[in-house]
Amino acid sequence: MRDVEALVLDAIDDAETVALLADLVRVPSVTGTAAESELQHVLAGHLAQAGLDVDLWRLDLDDLRGRPGFPGTEAPRQEGYGLVAVTPGEGRPALILQGHVDVVPTGDPAGWRGEDPFAARISGDVLHGRGACDMKAGLAANIAVVRALRRAGVRLARPLALHCVAGEEDGGLGAFATLARGHTGAAAVITEPTGGTVITANAGALTFRLEIAGRAAHGATRHEGVSAIEAFLPVFAALRRLEAERNRDLPALFDGNPLPYPIEVGTVRAGDWASTVPDLLVAEGRLGVRLDEDPPAARAALEQALAETGDPWLRAHPATLTWPGGQFASGRLPDGHPLLAEVGAAVADVRGSTPAQAAAPYGSDLRLYAAGGIPTLHYGPGDVAFAHAPREQVALAELREVTRALALLAVRRCEAHV
Repeated sequence: MRDVEALVLDAIDDAETVALLADLVRVPSVTGTAAESELQHVLAGHLAQAGLDVDLWRLDLDDLRGRPGFPGTEAPRQEGYGLVAVTPGEGRPALILQGHVDVVPTGDPAGWRGEDPFAARISGDVLHGRGACDMKAGLAANIAVVRALRRAGVRLARPLALHCVAGEEDGGLGAFATLARGHTGAAAVITEPTGGTVITANAGALTFRLEIAGRAAHGATRHEGVSAIEAFLPVFAALRRLEAERNRDLPALFDGNPLPYPIEVGTVRAGDWASTVPDLLVAEGRLGVRLDEDPPAARAALEQALAETGDPWLRAHPATLTWPGGQFASGRLPDGHPLLAEVGAAVADVRGSTPAQAAAPYGSDLRLYAAGGIPTLHYGPGDVAFAHAPREQVALAELREVTRALALLAVRRCEAHV
């Protein structure tokens, strides 16, 4: 290991990084809330103190919604902020470290067993709290890297950029806005939780909405009506058949995952009176997009499945299908790109073994950066199994390991010197 690499690794302050993570978790930055914007301002202060050139701007939401490729949103939103910080130097950044600041809602308080989801409680070597895993540990690691570079007194021949984005959980608004503002780089690592694996491809996910018509009648004479709930049953069966069809002959990157392209109905609402046959059912869900599949082709597959239910009522009263909310295409790192080997080497030098490579069944900002011409992969602390769940947590050993691997990657890719 070169002297400059050892110098930077020695400059990492683990206690400081854990304290930063706890502070980030304590900001309840749920997607679209004022706390999301608050956290962007907090992070801007940290990055300015680390000596980076900071671009913090208020998003022009109307302009972004009118741009081609707008990824959609689901959460109500009045404002949003973009944040990019770059180390001093000329030219295109050699590396982007990217993370999103927003978290999903906490859900049923009972799932947290009476604890404050944003308390950032540490038990042993694990930090608990909403956002700890997805993905404030990754944000903390990114900031720890630039702090270590500054503390070590090294200079970078090629700039390093940190992108902190809002609105990832419901579509990718922040990444879309960041790229639209002209921020770019030669390669990017998104520090989403990967559990020690390097994620080089993402499936996509499209939010859909179904409206199923019935015919209202008094519940005492239900034979005079048609229940929208019963009319939905063949639709749900068609979704399950389509899901099975789309998950045959899977890519090797999904080895061990039998269902990388799930179709799930997340909400169902029907009826307005207990003794009335419901005349409308509204279901919303997500359709998995296969690797390298154009989203219009995925939409067409669902439309065809709905048209082929074989149900007489649905033939006369077709379901209404719309596509609101987040629209995540798939994305992947180009085959043979050196970033994969560079990340693998950095991890191996810290851990002693080369990380496995895989694909993820969920959408992320990777596809936006890849579509923008920036080769991108995921590598970050945390197990995605804890994401979006009560009792969300991250192992601090993973935070320490990832921080060191990212520091080595930055030193090498940005050509650090004393």
